[in-house]
Amino acid sequence: MSAPQIVRYGELIPCRTAFIDAHTPGSDQKENFTIIGGGVSEAADQHVHIQETPGFNIGAAGQPPKCRNSLHSHRTAEVFFVLKGRWRFFWGRHGTAGEVVLEEGDIFNIPTGIFRGFENIGTDYGMIMAILGGDDAGGGVIWAPQVIEEAEAHGLILAETGRLYDTKRGEALPEGVGPMPLLSEEELAGFPEPTTAEVVPHYVARYWDLMALADRKPARVIGADAVLRDKPGFEVDFLTRGSIPSDPYVSEAHEVLMAMRGHWRLMWEGHAQVLAPGDTALIPPGVERTLFPAMTGEASLYRVRSTADPAGPTWRG
Repeated sequence: MSAPQIVRYGELIPCRTAFIDAHTPGSDQKENFTIIGGGVSEAADQHVHIQETPGFNIGAAGQPPKCRNSLHSHRTAEVFFVLKGRWRFFWGRHGTAGEVVLEEGDIFNIPTGIFRGFENIGTDYGMIMAILGGDDAGGGVIWAPQVIEEAEAHGLILAETGRLYDTKRGEALPEGVGPMPLLSEEELAGFPEPTTAEVVPHYVARYWDLMALADRKPARVIGADAVLRDKPGFEVDFLTRGSIPSDPYVSEAHEVLMAMRGHWRLMWEGHAQVLAPGDTALIPPGVERTLFPAMTGEASLYRVRSTADPAGPTWRG
């Protein structure tokens, strides 16, 4: 039986060349973090903090104000909650089909199969934490054609293998390997263009609503019977000071704890660690653990558990 593994927020190692838009003006200051599993990074030098995957991946994106992540799509679930800052999420072929602004603690289960992007619209460096479905996170990212074309104009070429090559560093596509083909108009027509009214009520949960729901028991955020009803291969709960289990417990599934506010004391088998906001803990099945707030004041965290559901489509439009 292995022990819990903890990745500290202050020890996260960023990659600034993780994706195809790393040189594109307006997107060239992004920092990508892969916390659990390899995520969907296209860079060979991306640091992975915990290689083991519990049926899903955990990552994060850090961006200064006015920096944006370009339009892309995923085949499996992509869930974000805002750890720091204020963020605008937008979607559609050109990013104009709909949008929503998320504040700290808000969570967005972005539907699969639609193009999406996001930008930090706050006044300071912001961080969003991500949960990606599947052990291999769906096999990569599908970029809108204009993103690939603009990236090539700034020296980055995405190979058909999914690997990124930087011509500014003297890199070139290997012999026999072609560039990633652009999606055809026929293929693009298969990507939904849902409106804000169609997406937000079913895919967004607000922090203060969850705080109220989790006053006495954990709030079910994502799951078959949750606020955001879905079966993406994992389930998400929201816990507060008033809803944390008082006794030691054991989970039969892998469990990831992601502290949002306050400090949490995690105890297991004679060991104890304190989780601060932004820290991530991976706890294997069968380990008896106790979790409780370490200080007075506001305390909240997201808990993610693997399920037997396939990490499949979530868009029900």
